[in-house]
Amino acid sequence: MRKSLKTSITLATTGALVLGGAAFGISSAQAATPNVHTVSSSSESKIPAPVASVPEVLGGSTAVKLDSGFTDALTALKLTPGVSGDATLADGSVSFPITAGSVTYWSPDGNYRPYVQGLLNHDDSGLTLKAGDTTVTLENFVVNPGSSKLYGDVLVNGKVAAANAFLFELHGGSLKPLQLEGDNAILTGTTVHISEDAAGLLNKTFGTDAVKRGLLVGTATITAQIK
Repeated sequence: MRKSLKTSITLATTGALVLGGAAFGISSAQAATPNVHTVSSSSESKIPAPVASVPEVLGGSTAVKLDSGFTDALTALKLTPGVSGDATLADGSVSFPITAGSVTYWSPDGNYRPYVQGLLNHDDSGLTLKAGDTTVTLENFVVNPGSSKLYGDVLVNGKVAAANAFLFELHGGSLKPLQLEGDNAILTGTTVHISEDAAGLLNKTFGTDAVKRGLLVGTATITAQIK
C-alpha cells in the first residue's frame, strides 16, 4: 500500500504545494485521480496552458523553517527534535530531500484551480521527537495538497506505529508566486500545522494532552530541480 501510494498520489491544491504527501488508507485509485476543476464564466470550461510543466523533478528539497511557537512547545514538553535518514536540521530549519515528483503550475491570477498540481515524495528522511527513552519518528513524507494534507509513516522506537498517517495540515494562503532560479523552481510560504490525528498520537505516546490540532510547525520552501 505504501509503495502504491508513494508512486501514484496526485498533488492538487487551492494555492499550495508543500510538504511534501487525506485520511488513513487512501487508495491508489483515488490518489491517481486528480481532484481538479476549473472555474469559468463561459459555458464550456477549458484547461488553460500552464506556466510551467515538469514531468519529472530531478531532485531538490523541502525545507521547513520551524516556528518559535513550535520549538517553545517542544521545550515545554521536554521533547528534543532531530532528524532521520537523509534529512538535515540546521539554523532552525529542517530539510528533506525530494526523491521523486512532477509539477505543473498555472498562473494564480487565472481562474483555473488548483493552480499547482503534481507529485512530490520524500523517501528515507524524517523528523524525530525524543523524550527520555522514547523516540517518535515521522518519515517518508508524501504530500496531497488537493486535500491540504501531508502523509508519512510513524515509528515509535523504530517500530511502525502507523503507515501513511495524516500528519500535517497545509495552509497555502501565504504562498508566494513560483520563482525560477537557474535549474530550480521554488515555492515558498505554505504553513505546516499539526493534524488532529498526529496530535492524538503524540499525546498518547508521550503521556500528555498539550499537543493541539493546528499548532504551527513552520513555513515550507520547496526547491525542485527541474533540469
